[in-house]
Amino acid sequence: MRIMGLDVGSKTVGVAVSDPFGWTAQGVEIIKINEAVEEFGIERVGELIKQYEVSKIVIGLPKNMNNSIGPRAEASLAYGELIKKAFNLPVEYQDERLTTVQAERMLIEEGNTSRKKRKKVIDKVAAVMILQNYLDGHQT
Repeated sequence: MRIMGLDVGSKTVGVAVSDPFGWTAQGVEIIKINEAVEEFGIERVGELIKQYEVSKIVIGLPKNMNNSIGPRAEASLAYGELIKKAFNLPVEYQDERLTTVQAERMLIEEGNTSRKKRKKVIDKVAAVMILQNYLDGHQT
């Protein structure tokens, strides 16, 4: 069974999944959401859970630099509750401070990714980093 990583933003959710052994994370897609009309992409997440036979969800928790919980972290926690209720799967949270910044730096360093293209893939790359950090910290 695989683990799914989610990078929850206000407009998109980046999705990554682990390999069957739980060693590496791969980016899957970016789901568009609209918080204003309560469209959270839960149906698509469910399709991916089924497709990849996911047994656990890891959601990035964007804490403030002083370790406090701000509005974006509260939104991630609320998203986790929606996921738990919808799919009855365990949900864990991974500190994701600066992962989007790291993801953007990585894409810039590659040198062949335009700003427009970076904007389209940044959330998926951040989801990979969130999940990979989780996997690295939970190797048995």
